Amino acid sequence: MFSKKVVIFSAPSGAGKTTLVRHLLDQGLPLEFSISACSRSPRANEKDGKDYYFLSPRDFKEKIAENAFLEWEEVYRDMFYGTLKSEVERIWANGKQVIFDVDVVGGINIKKHFGVQALSVFVAPPSIEELKSRLEGRGTETAESLQKRLAKVVEEMAQQDAFDIVVVNDDLDTARQEVITKVTDFINK
Repeated sequence: MFSKKVVIFSAPSGAGKTTLVRHLLDQGLPLEFSISACSRSPRANEKDGKDYYFLSPRDFKEKIAENAFLEWEEVYRDMFYGTLKSEVERIWANGKQVIFDVDVVGGINIKKHFGVQALSVFVAPPSIEELKSRLEGRGTETAESLQKRLAKVVEEMAQQDAFDIVVVNDDLDTARQEVITKVTDFINK
């Protein structure tokens, strides 16, 4: 019988969670990426239905009213992120385990919902200075958005104890191997 599980990756922006999730998805494990919904505009390289389901703030609020989300959060004013219940069911129907790449609050909420069915992973940067450097290096942040993200880092870092494991991403190869081992062990038990 298929045992339905979820793997949750959360971190402050720029800590490397998306890089680690993509690496896991390339390993041939029975995982499928849960596409989150959001109300922000797509970045230059992002595609609707692949990176996110891009919804207007109005459409997002309608889905909240319909109870269509497993979890959701208004991260900034009128900037919503959430996980559609239908996305989790779609992945399980395909015989795969769900892997999430979500913010810290979303990760905590998903873990609370699924309990032992979930492995929650917090990806920590080696330092806040390194995180700032990574965010600046992306070239996707304005000075204002960078300041908002950095202000949020301190509160996000304080919540890492709510996760099953913490992976410090100071050496990418080491972090990759650590998450492959932990996730493989979890989905095989």
